[in-house]
Amino acid sequence: MSAIIEAIILGLVQGLTEFLPVSSSGHLELVKELFGSERVPKESITFTIVVHFATALSTIVVFRKDIATLLRGLLSFKDKEAMNFSLKIIISMFPAALVGVLFEEEIDALFSGKILLVGSMLILTGLLLFLADKAKKTDKKVGFVDALIIGVAQAIAILPGISRSGATISTSVLLGVDREKAARFSFLMVVPLIFGKMAKDLLGEGVDFTSSNAGVYAAGFAAAFVAGLLACTWMISLVKRSQLRYFSYYCFAVGIIAIILSV
Repeated sequence: MSAIIEAIILGLVQGLTEFLPVSSSGHLELVKELFGSERVPKESITFTIVVHFATALSTIVVFRKDIATLLRGLLSFKDKEAMNFSLKIIISMFPAALVGVLFEEEIDALFSGKILLVGSMLILTGLLLFLADKAKKTDKKVGFVDALIIGVAQAIAILPGISRSGATISTSVLLGVDREKAARFSFLMVVPLIFGKMAKDLLGEGVDFTSSNAGVYAAGFAAAFVAGLLACTWMISLVKRSQLRYFSYYCFAVGIIAIILSV
């Protein structure tokens, strides 16, 4: 398969599954397994940085007004609501950042074709989505304690196969948070972490933005960015209409297939 076509497919998978509650990490592992190919480490790391930057950028475009509010909250003490929201985002980041720093090698070891783990975690994601879809609608905002609990859910979602958006949105809804507010908080809380992880990877070894791979990176970036824009907007609409159960069925199906294939 052409490297550019493969990059487009991986970019589309990343862009769609970063926001849809079906686990981007799990699907990327499954797609790589289907391709039956292993990329050179430096190419893999660089490509991952590129597509993650694309999805982060799509989040910024969709939530540009919310991000402006966040920045006002951090830079000004006059807008108490904006400042509190910014603090909640910061609180939600701590669990995942702590796990990422303390258990980096252990986490990396999980991303090595462990399809049985991916399948099992997809079924867990499906269960969370199914339960959240049954929760009653409210107009509650995210509280400080809620932010910490949602942050713990995000840290657990580092495992391949557990959807980050699925885990954080489901946890928020089960805590009684309004569905649209839950989706917006879920998408905004990951942006600083994505850029932090990108910065760490860029400062590390194995990153190589060579001109020979420029076309592949550009194709992956474009696919992930466009898919991210569409998926992010669509996901907010789906959460508001209480349609998470359809994604739970999908996660159950893919999880079961992955488990069968792994054994």
